[in-house]
Amino acid sequence: MARVQLRAATIYLVGGLLLGVAMAASSDFTLKGVHAHMHLLGWVTLAISGLVYAMMPALSASRLARWHVVLHNLGLPVMMFALAAYLSGVAAAEPGIALGAILSTLGLCAFTLALWRSL
Repeated sequence: MARVQLRAATIYLVGGLLLGVAMAASSDFTLKGVHAHMHLLGWVTLAISGLVYAMMPALSASRLARWHVVLHNLGLPVMMFALAAYLSGVAAAEPGIALGAILSTLGLCAFTLALWRSL
């Protein structure tokens, strides 16, 4: 679990950095919400949870940890692409934002429950 989370985190780190550079170069900050979510829910949250899994191998082996990793890593890209579309003027993308947010939130709830149980 730790490797999956840390690898995914670095993808969001680089993606967020590239998006930030592109926004700065174009002076178009329409996607600043995507940029912020990529860094916070992608880079920071995935990196921290990956480090927790690395430090607590028993937690990493739990069923809840698997649910966390699957739901978070499915929901986040759905939410990011839908949010980018929505912020670019595609109103029909709004349900995708909700779906991705719900999946990611359920994943993080699984992580929270797994962590609490192991403490």
